Amino acid sequence: MIDALSHLDRELFLALNGGAYPWLDPVMRTASCMECWFPLYVLFLLLLQRRWGWKGLGVAVLCIALMILIADSGSVVLFKNTVQRLRPCHAADLSGLVHMGGTECGGRFGFVSSHATNHFAIAVFMIGVLQRLPRWSGIVLIGWAAFVSYSRIYLGAHYPGDVLVGALYGSLVGFIFFRIFRWAYDHLPLRQGRSAE
Repeated sequence: MIDALSHLDRELFLALNGGAYPWLDPVMRTASCMECWFPLYVLFLLLLQRRWGWKGLGVAVLCIALMILIADSGSVVLFKNTVQRLRPCHAADLSGLVHMGGTECGGRFGFVSSHATNHFAIAVFMIGVLQRLPRWSGIVLIGWAAFVSYSRIYLGAHYPGDVLVGALYGSLVGFIFFRIFRWAYDHLPLRQGRSAE
């Protein structure tokens, strides 16, 4: 069963890895760049403040910091260092077959994708705090996290399974921290009303 899943993951990787459209390389490099999304992260904070007020923003910043710490370190300690599955760009049987789009391979192990973990955690957390306002925000946030995650397959850093499990783990972490945020917002003193309903 494990061998069959591993073979399927390898074949899916070869089908999804980049190279067919060279103009996509810089797009995917940008998508994979955590710092490049900084303006969007600032927008998320502005939306948080507008929806939940200054108290909500303060609570959210603390929750987000802890959430990313747990999501990111968990993806390494619980998965990468335990499973020790080589990245496609380090796999001997894929030598010469992996398109990396002008990037470095990175660390040896790739299960799970920290990019997928972190971005799905942020997306699910933001879906919770925005409460479907606007209605299409959930689809956009999941699409954004999926796009970032796919860039890791395109650039040869991860198998689809690395991304899928990372997305599931990140989504769980994001949901838990949204619940923590709601509890803290409702129970900490000096509660302020939400700035928008």
